[in-house]
Amino acid sequence: MGVTEEAEIDRLPIDILSHIFFLISSFTDLAQASRVCEKWRQAVKQSLGRRESLSFSGWKMDDDSTARVVCLAYSLKELDISRSRWGCQITDNGLYKISSAKCVSNLTSISLWGMTGITDKGVLQLTIVLWSCRHVTESGLILLVNKCRKLQSMNVWGTRFPMDCFISLLAISPALQIKI
Repeated sequence: MGVTEEAEIDRLPIDILSHIFFLISSFTDLAQASRVCEKWRQAVKQSLGRRESLSFSGWKMDDDSTARVVCLAYSLKELDISRSRWGCQITDNGLYKISSAKCVSNLTSISLWGMTGITDKGVLQLTIVLWSCRHVTESGLILLVNKCRKLQSMNVWGTRFPMDCFISLLAISPALQIKI
């Protein structure tokens, strides 16, 4: 009886496969690769987890698929959900699903350019987390609250602001929930 030999690529450890998949920017290709076998699925998940930047601009994505990918990208810092010719069709529901992802507190930039399905209701799902951001000043906080008048929640645990600063923020936006 002949023994079938394992293909060379099947001998690669998940970390190496993950690095290879990290170099692929096409979500279609990553989705197809994740269907090859369980090992490849895990490698694709790992590769998404390492990404610091994701752009869905030009990709035909919906609420569920976009939220699924963002939830896997736990190191994400920049998220571009801009709409281009075919582009993303994210609604308030998709933004709500994205707001529960672990990476939301790491985001430094989010672009929602051209997203007609997002309203104030969706944007209000986002929470500003400034946990242990010791280089943010009082004037930075006041500017943020002045520009984001509908901001509902802000986590400033681990920062060193005087109580007067929080009183000033509440004077600007009385409904703001400040988590200290």
